[in-house]
Amino acid sequence: MKALVPIANGCEEMEAVIIIDTLRRAQWEVTAAGLDADPVEAAHGTKLVPDTTWDQVDPADFDILLTPGGFGGTMALASHEGVLQAIREFDAAGKWIASICASPLVLHAAGILEGKRFACYPGVEKELPPDVQPVDETVVVDGHLVTSQGPGTAFEFALTVIEQCSGPDAANAVRKGLLL
Repeated sequence: MKALVPIANGCEEMEAVIIIDTLRRAQWEVTAAGLDADPVEAAHGTKLVPDTTWDQVDPADFDILLTPGGFGGTMALASHEGVLQAIREFDAAGKWIASICASPLVLHAAGILEGKRFACYPGVEKELPPDVQPVDETVVVDGHLVTSQGPGTAFEFALTVIEQCSGPDAANAVRKGLLL
């Protein structure tokens, strides 16, 4: 599997790193793409160095697009037309999309969240219209969409993504290696 993880200043570092690392442990090809060429300063001051920049990738080359949360990073992704267009194209093609914490707001900005079952960080629902509201579950799978609540659910989120895309044996092997 080829996974694309856009990251921006203010992203939740635990989510970004856990997603990237866990998927790589499943032998996936994971590309972390920054919105520009600078290192990303995550929500709690950790500096992350993306593999490349968004403008250097073709999202169509990937099987899944995953967005980490963190309010600042979420707002940056939600206002980036390239990221939004990629999400719309993934959705239209039935390709996997995964989003955690505040980043379902990016999915909403792309116009694909309405009518979906999803999870997000508690309180984020206040940023959404009354007819687009999350369910209170740790990880939610709805069709080709996987969502989760936040930093403490990042491992379960990433393992669910692996299970959905590569099967339970792959997810269980990674889970065992992580001692989860």
